Formats: sequence, structure tokens, C-alpha cells
Amino acid sequence: MKKILFVSSEVFPLMKTGGLGDISSSLPAALHSFGQEVRVLTPAYADALATLRKVREISIAPAGNRLRLVESENPETSVPIWLLVHPDFSDRPGNPYLAPDGRPWYDNAERFAFLARAAVDIALDRAGLNWRPDVVHCNDWQTGLIPPLLGTEQARPATVFTVHNMAYQGVFPYDVFKKLGLPAHLWAPDALEFYNQMSFIKGGLVFADRINTVSPTYAEEIQTEEFGCGLQGLLRERRDRLQGIINGIDDVTWNPAQDPLIAATYDVATIERKAMNKAALRTALGLQEKAEIPLVAVVGRLVQQKGIDLIIDALPELLEMQIQLAILGTGDALYEQQLQQAARRHPGDIGVRISYDESLAHQAEAGADMFLMPSRFEPCGLNQMYSQRYGTVPIVRRVGGLADTVEDANPTNVALGRASGVVFHEPSAAALAQAVRRAVALYRDPPTWQRIQRTAMEKDFSWRQSARHYVDLYTLAIGDCRLSRPPSLRVATSS
Repeated sequence: MKKILFVSSEVFPLMKTGGLGDISSSLPAALHSFGQEVRVLTPAYADALATLRKVREISIAPAGNRLRLVESENPETSVPIWLLVHPDFSDRPGNPYLAPDGRPWYDNAERFAFLARAAVDIALDRAGLNWRPDVVHCNDWQTGLIPPLLGTEQARPATVFTVHNMAYQGVFPYDVFKKLGLPAHLWAPDALEFYNQMSFIKGGLVFADRINTVSPTYAEEIQTEEFGCGLQGLLRERRDRLQGIINGIDDVTWNPAQDPLIAATYDVATIERKAMNKAALRTALGLQEKAEIPLVAVVGRLVQQKGIDLIIDALPELLEMQIQLAILGTGDALYEQQLQQAARRHPGDIGVRISYDESLAHQAEAGADMFLMPSRFEPCGLNQMYSQRYGTVPIVRRVGGLADTVEDANPTNVALGRASGVVFHEPSAAALAQAVRRAVALYRDPPTWQRIQRTAMEKDFSWRQSARHYVDLYTLAIGDCRLSRPPSLRVATSS
């Protein structure tokens, strides 16, 4: 059994802006089920505090400063959780990273440096909690200062740093570095300095004992100029400590056989009941009831990364195929406006809901025939796995975790019973439209379509296998930590 301090800036259902929130709930739960001793540390946002029922407030006194923790359990998983109380977290409802005007909070660096320092004090048992982890598992840039702050400590725990998205790096001016009072040696090209600025994510990438991304393909992609976001040289230098572990999904919450948020439950033997969910989704989004017309769902952030501009550019051709579109999410204001305008031009054929709605997201997965996910890059992606679980055939671009989880419905894969979706390569509206056209042709062949649906539904995307890989990763990190501290790396940041 290993003791694991899992640190994340968001944990579902206390806070969620994307997949990180889901993963930070379901992975600790899976590790806990394997007998690992897991404690989760996350900020005590106002919305998170309102979610909790059973809490115990405790004070800790690291480095002479008194800090407050709220001790509770994740209401979804019963995994023990510590919430770090501070006015800059706890007095601000809404998005944890963005102010109401849509810009990053002016003090994000200070807020997440505070989280990092609290994690270090807990990890070194300076907080009076009488608990010391074997591994500190850090997630994304918000936790990137933890490995370098632990790096010079004696008898420190091992560190693992998971990259959920290289595009978000926590880059701040040198003045912020000075304001944070960080050790002077961390301002160097082989530490936090990144083109005369400070990079939180670089701290994790340089100093963690082990690094992983959330899919094997993404681990390879981020070592290239196209996907490395300026840090591909560093990642290539540390490739012996870098691996990809595909995310799992919560197969209890996302289970069409017992999902309380959908109109009609079903499984692979009763897939015909999916039609009732299709009718419910149409009603929810004001779509016309049209027999034999495929319904295509888009759920998620409406941003360029997700290829939303490709969908908008392809709309005229898509509508010529006699399909309906159900779109749910929030994101770039321009894309929101363009999609709403398209819905007004095509009432009954395009339904758009600009909001985050967990219930409607489940209904979309259950009610749609296809799920469209034309991402420009996708570290892992969860919706393509949810879709397959629900017999909703994903149409995806072959990048990152999409490449690792969807088997294309080409003739060979169909004949061998391996096909679970439709995959295309180029990030263009034309390639997207051609992929949808191919999916519609398969839909018109019911025996083939049902075979693809059943293949998809029978795939195992649970956390069971992925969590075992994380346990192995922790073992490697502990071994590396015992041998030596992470090496000082003199590498170029861009090549």
C-alpha cells in the first residue's frame, strides 16, 4: 500500500471546468479501491464549500503561518479530501481561474503558489496532521511549483507530475517570480525561467521524478514542435521519465443501464431503447421529430482546440446530409454567437444550449446517434469514451487520446468486429464533412451500424486498468526519488 497526496485545482463534484475535475475524482477513487491510501488536496472554493455536508475544520501551522483546512470526503466517492481555505479561493464563486470579465484572475500565481506551499508542508508532515505521503501526485500547471519546492528537501516524498493539457502553462512575468519569494536558484533556464518569464508547468516537467500525460499518443506528440508548446526540447530530454497513461471513466456514473439522468436506461441487449432518449433530447433542444434522420451531438468547450470552427465552417455541407445537430457547451463568445445564429436560421435542425448542464450532457450521450469531436489536439478526451459506452458512435480526429480509444470503421475493422467509430486525419472542414458523410452511410446500413454500436459498448474504459498503471508509475517514482533528486537539465526550451 502506498500513501498518496493527490493535489488538483479542481475535483468533481466540488469544482469542474473540464476533464481534470472528473479525473481528480475518479482516479483517487480507483486507487482507493485498490487499497492505496489516498488524500486529495484542493482549494476550498466558495462553490465547493457549499457542496459539502459533513465537514471538520482544522488549523495547521506550517512555517510559522496558520492555515485552515476543511476536512471532509468527496460526496461522490467517499475519498478523504482536504480543502485549503483562503479568501482568494473561498470568497470567489464561479470559475476558479477566470474573473467575471473572462480574463484570468490577477492573482492566479499567488493563489496557486499558496496551494503548492501548503502541499509541501503537508507532504513533509510540517502541518501537524501526523500523515506523510510516499508520493505527491501533481496535476497541471496549478501544481507545478510543488516538485521544485520539494526538490531541495531532505527525505522528501516522490513526485509525479501529470500533464492534462500542455496548452495551459501558468506563465507569469519575472516580477511575479520575485513577488512569490521563490528560491533564487529556480530562476534559471534549467528551472522555472521560460523566455524571460516564469513557467509553473516547467517546474513540474523539470523537477518531478516521473512525468505522464493522459494518453500514450499525446506523450509522443508533445515531444514535437506542433504539440510541445515550446517545451518539446525539455520533454525529449526527459523522455526516459515520460509516459502516457490513458484516462479511464467513471463507469458507474456513466452507465446507460443505470443512469438516472437519462429518459430511458438501456444496455447492449436493449439498445433499441436508445430511441426514447433520442426523442427526449430532441424535445429538450427544440428539434423536430424526423424518422430515420441521424442526430449528431457536440458537448464540451466551444473553443478552437475542440475544432468548433471546423464544425461551423462545415455546417452548410452537414445540413445537406439531412442530419440534426445537438450542441451543448460554453466557450469562445464568437463561436457561441455563430452557433446560436445557425440555430435561428435552421430551427428544428440545430439545437444549441450555451451552458454547462450535467443532466443534459448525459441525455446527449444517450440520445444522439453520433458524437462529433474534431479536436485540433486532445490530450485524452473523455466524451469519446462516454459516447462508446452509450452506443453513440464517435466521429473524431486522429490525435492524442482520440487515436488511442477509437477504432476506425474501415472495411477491415468492421469485418473483424473492431470498429467503434469514424476517424479522420486532417484538421479541415472538408475532412470533417467527409467523415460525417461516411458515418451517415454506415448509419443507413442498420446491421453494420448496430455491430459498431455493440463493439463500442462492450469496450472497457474503466479506471481499473489505468489505475494499476498509476500504481506502477508511483513505484518507479519512489525508486527514482531514493536514488537521487531529479537531474538538473541544461536543455533548450524550444527544440
